[in-house]
Amino acid sequence: MTAAFRTRYELSPAQARRVTAEFLAAHPTPRGRFVCAVAGPDTPLADVGRALERQVFQHTFGNDAAVMAAEYGPYEANSLFFLVIDRRRGVPAGVARMIESTGRGVKTIDDAPEHIGVDVETILAAHGMDGGLVWDCATLAVLPKYRGGRSSLIVSSMLYRTFLVIGRRRGIRHAVSMLDRGAYRNIGLMGTPLEPLAGSGPFAYLGSPENRAVYMDFPAIAPAVAAQAAVHRRAGRLRLSALRPSGLRRMLTRRVAATVSERVGTGKDIDELIVVPV
Repeated sequence: MTAAFRTRYELSPAQARRVTAEFLAAHPTPRGRFVCAVAGPDTPLADVGRALERQVFQHTFGNDAAVMAAEYGPYEANSLFFLVIDRRRGVPAGVARMIESTGRGVKTIDDAPEHIGVDVETILAAHGMDGGLVWDCATLAVLPKYRGGRSSLIVSSMLYRTFLVIGRRRGIRHAVSMLDRGAYRNIGLMGTPLEPLAGSGPFAYLGSPENRAVYMDFPAIAPAVAAQAAVHRRAGRLRLSALRPSGLRRMLTRRVAATVSERVGTGKDIDELIVVPV
Protein backbone atom coordinates (compact mmCIF):
# COMPACT_ATOMS: atom_id res chain seq x y z
CA MET A 1 0.00 0.00 0.00
CA THR A 2 1.34 3.44 -0.86
CA ALA A 3 1.01 6.15 1.76
CA ALA A 4 -1.51 8.88 0.98
CA PHE A 5 0.59 11.37 2.95
CA ARG A 6 3.94 13.01 2.33
CA THR A 7 6.91 11.37 4.03
CA ARG A 8 10.26 13.00 4.70
CA TYR A 9 13.67 11.39 5.06
CA GLU A 10 15.53 14.70 5.11
CA LEU A 11 14.97 16.89 8.17
CA SER A 12 17.39 19.53 9.41
CA PRO A 13 18.64 19.21 13.01
CA ALA A 14 16.59 22.29 13.84
CA GLN A 15 13.40 20.72 12.45
CA ALA A 16 14.00 17.49 14.37
CA ARG A 17 14.65 19.41 17.58
CA ARG A 18 11.44 21.40 17.15
CA VAL A 19 9.31 18.28 16.73
CA THR A 20 10.94 16.47 19.65
CA ALA A 21 10.64 19.57 21.85
CA GLU A 22 6.91 19.79 21.10
CA PHE A 23 6.48 16.13 21.99
CA LEU A 24 8.43 16.42 25.26
CA ALA A 25 6.46 19.50 26.29
CA ALA A 26 3.19 17.68 25.70
CA HIS A 27 4.29 14.40 27.30
CA PRO A 28 6.48 15.01 30.36
CA THR A 29 7.66 11.83 32.09
CA PRO A 30 8.42 11.57 35.79
CA ARG A 31 12.06 10.52 35.53
CA GLY A 32 14.83 9.24 33.31
CA ARG A 33 17.01 10.68 30.60
CA PHE A 34 15.30 8.75 27.81
CA VAL A 35 11.71 8.20 26.71
CA CYS A 36 10.37 6.02 23.89
CA ALA A 37 7.49 7.42 21.82
CA VAL A 38 5.23 5.28 19.65
CA ALA A 39 4.37 7.20 16.48
CA GLY A 40 1.95 6.50 13.64
CA PRO A 41 3.12 6.87 10.03
CA ASP A 42 1.54 10.27 9.35
CA THR A 43 2.88 12.09 12.42
CA PRO A 44 5.74 14.59 12.66
CA LEU A 45 7.57 12.18 14.99
CA ALA A 46 7.49 9.55 12.26
CA ASP A 47 9.42 11.90 9.98
CA VAL A 48 11.99 12.41 12.74
CA GLY A 49 12.29 8.63 12.82
CA ARG A 50 12.62 8.39 9.04
CA ALA A 51 15.36 11.02 9.03
CA LEU A 52 17.26 9.10 11.71
CA GLU A 53 16.81 5.86 9.76
CA ARG A 54 18.24 7.51 6.66
CA GLN A 55 21.14 9.06 8.56
CA VAL A 56 22.26 5.75 10.08
CA PHE A 57 21.56 3.61 7.02
CA GLN A 58 23.34 6.02 4.69
CA HIS A 59 26.43 6.05 6.90
CA THR A 60 26.43 2.26 7.40
CA PHE A 61 25.14 0.87 4.10
CA GLY A 62 25.13 3.81 1.68
CA ASN A 63 21.31 3.99 1.54
CA ASP A 64 20.42 7.64 0.90
CA ALA A 65 16.99 9.28 1.04
CA ALA A 66 16.10 8.15 -2.49
CA VAL A 67 16.93 4.52 -1.67
CA MET A 68 15.01 4.64 1.60
CA ALA A 69 11.95 6.17 -0.06
CA ALA A 70 12.02 3.58 -2.85
CA GLU A 71 12.47 0.62 -0.49
CA TYR A 72 10.00 1.60 2.22
CA GLY A 73 7.55 3.76 0.27
CA PRO A 74 5.11 0.89 -0.42
CA TYR A 75 4.95 0.17 3.32
CA GLU A 76 4.68 3.66 4.81
CA ALA A 77 0.96 3.52 5.58
CA ASN A 78 1.44 0.24 7.49
CA SER A 79 4.47 1.43 9.44
CA LEU A 80 4.69 2.14 13.16
CA PHE A 81 7.73 3.93 14.61
CA PHE A 82 9.36 3.61 18.03
CA LEU A 83 11.48 6.69 18.66
CA VAL A 84 13.81 6.95 21.66
CA ILE A 85 14.37 10.58 22.62
CA ASP A 86 17.21 11.94 24.73
CA ARG A 87 15.34 14.32 27.02
CA ARG A 88 18.54 15.93 28.27
CA ARG A 89 19.67 16.96 24.77
CA GLY A 90 16.23 17.19 23.18
CA VAL A 91 17.21 14.98 20.24
CA PRO A 92 16.30 11.54 18.89
CA ALA A 93 18.72 8.74 19.80
CA GLY A 94 17.31 5.65 18.10
CA VAL A 95 14.38 4.38 16.07
CA ALA A 96 12.75 1.11 15.06
CA ARG A 97 10.11 0.64 12.36
CA MET A 98 7.46 -2.09 12.40
CA ILE A 99 5.46 -2.93 9.27
CA GLU A 100 2.18 -4.66 10.07
CA SER A 101 0.18 -7.05 7.90
CA THR A 102 -1.02 -10.65 7.89
CA GLY A 103 1.92 -12.22 6.07
CA ARG A 104 1.91 -10.83 2.57
CA GLY A 105 2.49 -7.12 2.49
CA VAL A 106 5.50 -6.90 4.81
CA LYS A 107 8.88 -6.13 3.33
CA THR A 108 10.83 -9.13 4.63
CA ILE A 109 8.35 -11.64 3.20
CA ASP A 110 7.94 -9.70 -0.04
CA ASP A 111 11.73 -9.46 -0.56
CA ALA A 112 12.81 -12.89 0.72
CA PRO A 113 11.90 -15.10 -2.30
CA GLU A 114 14.42 -13.38 -4.55
CA HIS A 115 17.20 -14.04 -2.05
CA ILE A 116 16.38 -17.44 -0.57
CA GLY A 117 14.79 -19.17 -3.56
CA VAL A 118 11.53 -19.99 -1.76
CA ASP A 119 8.14 -18.57 -2.77
CA VAL A 120 5.86 -16.63 -0.44
CA GLU A 121 3.35 -19.46 -0.03
CA THR A 122 6.09 -21.83 1.13
CA ILE A 123 7.46 -19.25 3.56
CA LEU A 124 4.05 -18.65 5.13
CA ALA A 125 3.32 -22.37 5.41
CA ALA A 126 6.73 -23.11 6.92
CA HIS A 127 5.98 -20.90 9.91
CA GLY A 128 2.23 -21.30 10.26
CA MET A 129 1.50 -17.74 9.18
CA ASP A 130 -2.12 -18.36 8.26
CA GLY A 131 -3.82 -15.06 8.97
CA GLY A 132 -2.56 -13.87 12.36
CA LEU A 133 -1.03 -10.41 12.59
CA VAL A 134 2.59 -10.19 11.50
CA TRP A 135 5.13 -7.55 12.39
CA ASP A 136 8.14 -7.00 10.18
CA CYS A 137 10.93 -5.47 12.28
CA ALA A 138 11.97 -3.53 9.21
CA THR A 139 14.59 -1.15 10.63
CA LEU A 140 16.44 -0.50 13.86
CA ALA A 141 18.88 2.39 13.93
CA VAL A 142 20.79 3.94 16.83
CA LEU A 143 22.99 7.01 16.37
CA PRO A 144 26.73 6.32 16.93
CA LYS A 145 26.96 8.55 20.01
CA TYR A 146 24.41 6.29 21.75
CA ARG A 147 26.13 2.99 20.97
CA GLY A 148 28.90 3.26 23.56
CA GLY A 149 28.71 3.24 27.33
CA ARG A 150 25.56 2.96 29.41
CA SER A 151 23.37 4.89 26.98
CA SER A 152 23.81 2.24 24.30
CA LEU A 153 22.24 -0.34 26.57
CA ILE A 154 19.23 1.73 27.51
CA VAL A 155 18.48 3.03 23.98
CA SER A 156 18.53 -0.37 22.30
CA SER A 157 16.82 -2.02 25.28
CA MET A 158 13.99 0.52 25.10
CA LEU A 159 13.47 -0.20 21.40
CA TYR A 160 13.37 -3.97 21.97
CA ARG A 161 11.06 -3.68 24.99
CA THR A 162 8.68 -1.34 23.17
CA PHE A 163 8.49 -3.93 20.39
CA LEU A 164 7.32 -6.51 22.94
CA VAL A 165 4.92 -4.24 24.86
CA ILE A 166 3.17 -2.66 21.89
CA GLY A 167 3.17 -5.92 19.92
CA ARG A 168 1.38 -7.66 22.77
CA ARG A 169 -1.20 -4.87 22.96
CA ARG A 170 -1.87 -5.11 19.22
CA GLY A 171 -2.19 -8.89 19.26
CA ILE A 172 0.84 -9.65 17.11
CA ARG A 173 1.26 -13.38 16.48
CA HIS A 174 4.34 -13.56 14.25
CA ALA A 175 7.43 -11.43 13.63
CA VAL A 176 9.97 -11.46 10.81
CA SER A 177 13.06 -9.43 10.04
CA MET A 178 16.11 -8.99 7.86
CA LEU A 179 19.14 -8.85 10.21
CA ASP A 180 22.72 -7.98 9.39
CA ARG A 181 25.48 -9.91 11.13
CA GLY A 182 25.76 -7.56 14.13
CA ALA A 183 22.03 -7.37 14.76
CA TYR A 184 21.66 -11.13 14.40
CA ARG A 185 24.41 -11.71 16.97
CA ASN A 186 23.11 -9.14 19.47
CA ILE A 187 19.46 -10.14 19.27
CA GLY A 188 20.37 -13.80 19.56
CA LEU A 189 22.61 -13.12 22.58
CA MET A 190 19.64 -11.46 24.26
CA GLY A 191 17.80 -14.79 24.06
CA THR A 192 15.39 -14.07 21.22
CA PRO A 193 14.31 -17.35 19.59
CA LEU A 194 15.31 -16.84 15.95
CA GLU A 195 14.44 -19.28 13.18
CA PRO A 196 15.92 -18.98 9.67
CA LEU A 197 13.07 -17.99 7.37
CA ALA A 198 12.06 -21.23 5.57
CA GLY A 199 15.44 -22.71 6.50
CA SER A 200 17.38 -20.08 4.56
CA GLY A 201 21.04 -19.09 4.95
CA PRO A 202 22.82 -15.71 4.85
CA PHE A 203 22.82 -13.46 1.77
CA ALA A 204 23.68 -9.90 0.74
CA TYR A 205 20.86 -7.37 1.13
CA LEU A 206 20.60 -3.57 0.81
CA GLY A 207 24.28 -2.94 1.41
CA SER A 208 24.72 -5.61 4.09
CA PRO A 209 27.10 -8.33 2.85
CA GLU A 210 25.87 -10.88 5.40
CA ASN A 211 22.16 -10.72 6.10
CA ARG A 212 19.72 -13.27 7.48
CA ALA A 213 15.95 -13.47 7.08
CA VAL A 214 14.46 -14.69 10.34
CA TYR A 215 11.12 -15.70 11.86
CA MET A 216 10.07 -15.20 15.49
CA ASP A 217 7.11 -16.73 17.31
CA PHE A 218 6.05 -13.47 18.94
CA PRO A 219 4.39 -14.78 22.15
CA ALA A 220 7.50 -16.87 22.87
CA ILE A 221 9.95 -13.96 22.73
CA ALA A 222 9.44 -12.25 26.11
CA PRO A 223 9.59 -15.47 28.22
CA ALA A 224 12.69 -16.65 26.34
CA VAL A 225 14.49 -13.33 26.78
CA ALA A 226 13.60 -13.13 30.48
CA ALA A 227 14.87 -16.70 31.00
CA GLN A 228 18.12 -15.87 29.20
CA ALA A 229 18.89 -13.25 31.84
CA ALA A 230 19.36 -16.01 34.42
CA VAL A 231 21.60 -17.96 32.04
CA HIS A 232 23.83 -14.92 31.50
CA ARG A 233 23.85 -14.15 35.21
CA ARG A 234 25.13 -17.62 36.08
CA ALA A 235 27.77 -17.44 33.36
CA GLY A 236 28.85 -14.02 34.62
CA ARG A 237 29.74 -15.15 38.13
CA LEU A 238 33.32 -14.60 39.24
CA ARG A 239 35.48 -17.68 38.58
CA LEU A 240 39.20 -18.40 38.48
CA SER A 241 39.03 -18.25 34.68
CA ALA A 242 38.14 -14.56 34.98
CA LEU A 243 41.70 -13.89 36.12
CA ARG A 244 42.73 -14.24 32.48
CA PRO A 245 41.97 -11.19 30.24
CA SER A 246 39.76 -13.21 27.91
CA GLY A 247 37.89 -14.69 30.87
CA LEU A 248 37.31 -11.28 32.37
CA ARG A 249 35.92 -9.97 29.08
CA ARG A 250 33.53 -12.91 28.80
CA MET A 251 32.38 -12.45 32.39
CA LEU A 252 31.69 -8.75 31.89
CA THR A 253 29.93 -9.40 28.58
CA ARG A 254 27.65 -11.92 30.27
CA ARG A 255 26.82 -9.49 33.07
CA VAL A 256 25.91 -6.78 30.58
CA ALA A 257 23.85 -9.26 28.57
CA ALA A 258 22.02 -10.32 31.75
CA THR A 259 21.00 -6.72 32.40
CA VAL A 260 19.76 -6.24 28.84
CA SER A 261 17.81 -9.51 28.79
CA GLU A 262 16.17 -8.74 32.13
CA ARG A 263 15.13 -5.25 31.07
CA VAL A 264 13.79 -6.36 27.72
CA GLY A 265 12.12 -9.54 28.95
CA THR A 266 10.48 -8.07 32.06
CA GLY A 267 10.27 -4.32 31.41
CA LYS A 268 12.26 -3.48 34.54
CA ASP A 269 12.97 0.28 34.62
CA ILE A 270 11.64 0.68 31.07
CA ASP A 271 7.88 0.14 30.77
CA GLU A 272 7.00 3.43 32.46
CA LEU A 273 9.13 5.27 29.90
CA ILE A 274 7.11 4.08 26.88
CA VAL A 275 4.67 6.77 25.72
CA VAL A 276 1.83 6.26 23.25
CA PRO A 277 0.61 9.76 22.29
CA VAL A 278 -3.17 10.14 22.14
